[in-house]
Amino acid sequence: MADKLIRVFLADDHKLFLAGLQDLISKEKDMKLVGSANTGLEAVHMAFELLPDVIVMDITMPDMNGIQAARKILEKHPQIAIVALSMHCNKGFVAEMVKLKAAGYVLKDSAPEELMKAIRVAAAGGVYLSPPVAKILVEEFRRLSKTSGFSVVPELSARETEVLKLLVKGLNSKAIAEELGISKNTVDTHRRRILDKLGCENITELTRFALREGLIDLN
Repeated sequence: MADKLIRVFLADDHKLFLAGLQDLISKEKDMKLVGSANTGLEAVHMAFELLPDVIVMDITMPDMNGIQAARKILEKHPQIAIVALSMHCNKGFVAEMVKLKAAGYVLKDSAPEELMKAIRVAAAGGVYLSPPVAKILVEEFRRLSKTSGFSVVPELSARETEVLKLLVKGLNSKAIAEELGISKNTVDTHRRRILDKLGCENITELTRFALREGLIDLN
């Protein structure tokens, strides 16, 4: 049985460039072009109708720009993977698409093979960024780390940190309640919040995460 084809939709206001993209997609054996649009508004309407797997979306288009169009599409159909395509390696554009949870950001001066790779990565549930775009994000991460103590690990309150340390030491809710002078129900509430914040399913997973990330000092 043949593998499922990646259903691709293209949105770009430059007709000559769009024709080139259509030709590229048509030559890929694992992709199928399901439609194209020249404006952001048209892209939104057609995306709602066609429900493609991946949309390659130009950032700057008339009627509605690619960022606005992506936002409207993802609000109703978050399963659609959107790969931004732009001439601009602009920090603001990149940040907006990242906030929208776009599946990629590719520059228009990239090699055709790079865009095809981005489409495949996006269709598989991943995220692809052109190297200059990835560099912008890394530099911004480093800047935030230096200036504001930015961390990818969610911040815990002082009380949550106390509860976390005792959980990792193996104490149950009743023992933690006695240790901290609070009710067992309060401990259970803190435990649920800690698990949710750190994305852990159970105490074993939580312990590994806390030790790996250096969230607590057991000494």
